[in-house]
Amino acid sequence: MGIFSSILSKLGFGDDKKEAAEASAAASAPAAGPAAATAAAATGAPAIVVAAISQVDVVAQLEGFASSNPEKLNWQTSIVDLLKLLGLDSSLAARKELASELHCPADKLEDSAQMNMWLHKTVLQKLAQNGGNIPAELL
Repeated sequence: MGIFSSILSKLGFGDDKKEAAEASAAASAPAAGPAAATAAAATGAPAIVVAAISQVDVVAQLEGFASSNPEKLNWQTSIVDLLKLLGLDSSLAARKELASELHCPADKLEDSAQMNMWLHKTVLQKLAQNGGNIPAELL
């Protein structure tokens, strides 16, 4: 499992995917309901029920972690603090591994400050792409 997968897991993204998969499996069962059966019978096609995936409120999750953390961590701007807040390795080696996993441009890998800024922005964008509720000012 990669570092970004660990981030997703710590924020509860895996739980939503598991629930969605279970809901999807349940929806494909024969007892999809009378409306679905009627629609399927009318068109001759099988009924397709789409399960909604709930969004993860990333800010609320992180604020909750921050309130119970003895350190004052600025996760809104620092990838190091974000990783620490999630209980993940925030060492330079771990951040370089995460940067490689997320396809950081080579020129940014040479400068840790630029890599950190790129990583923070990219991690938040990827969380949003995976269903995370991230405010625009953080993106």
